[in-house]
Amino acid sequence: MNDEQINGAIITFFSTSSAVGKTLISINMASELARQGYSVCLADFDLQFGDVKNYLHLQAEHSITTLCDIIKTNGQHPLTPLLATYSYGHVSFQVVPAPAKLEEAYNLEPETIIEVVRRLRRQYDYIIVDTTSMFSVLNLALLDISTIVTFLGIVDFIPTIKNMKIGNDTLRTLNYDANKIRLVLNRSDAKTRINLQDVVRILGENFYHILPNDFESARQSIATGVPLVLSDHDSALARELRNLVGRYTNKGYMEDTPTKSSSWLTKIFN
Repeated sequence: MNDEQINGAIITFFSTSSAVGKTLISINMASELARQGYSVCLADFDLQFGDVKNYLHLQAEHSITTLCDIIKTNGQHPLTPLLATYSYGHVSFQVVPAPAKLEEAYNLEPETIIEVVRRLRRQYDYIIVDTTSMFSVLNLALLDISTIVTFLGIVDFIPTIKNMKIGNDTLRTLNYDANKIRLVLNRSDAKTRINLQDVVRILGENFYHILPNDFESARQSIATGVPLVLSDHDSALARELRNLVGRYTNKGYMEDTPTKSSSWLTKIFN
């Protein structure tokens, strides 16, 4: 593959709260893009507790630790032969697993990881990046070089919404292009007393895309290691994940307009 022929898009999944579904959604985006024929690399940069390898039931000899070592000791050595490969049916994509050992995460330098990403984007149409939930030095650097940042949230508890607002406001202060940040809601129809339209008003903008709650399908996907978009069992969540990928590849979409109302949740944030 000619290094000069590809300048792949980097799609980073980020959140300010844990357990919002970043890993599951990033895996499915990588899977759907690969199913459509794109060359895809999925990078797990939740360095301490990354779960991509576990979700995909993937055996991997190397991790981001190996790639960083190569960059620092032998910069010309190709990285792609060291990547793990996930395959299901006719679909396959490459994976950069998180470090195998917790202590390895502390020795990785953000600058070296960014160089790994820069090298890989010359080899793939898409780099999908799963991150940890914080504004760390690494995450800020990843946000900077990303083509699209998927800021993922859920509406379950007041602290989660507070963190989502703080995170969204912070992202807006970084002066990125308006189209770079995509606010996506996961588990939208989970049973809570919180009105979605109130959350939209608190955030000051509509969600770019809304994914339904489907705990059973997600559980089954993790148990089998088969991404939802590749499974024979169709579900509302799988369909909306495909629709999200369709929007990212410019296949068109419809926007929702929130209705006006007022409730106890809105008053808390005013």
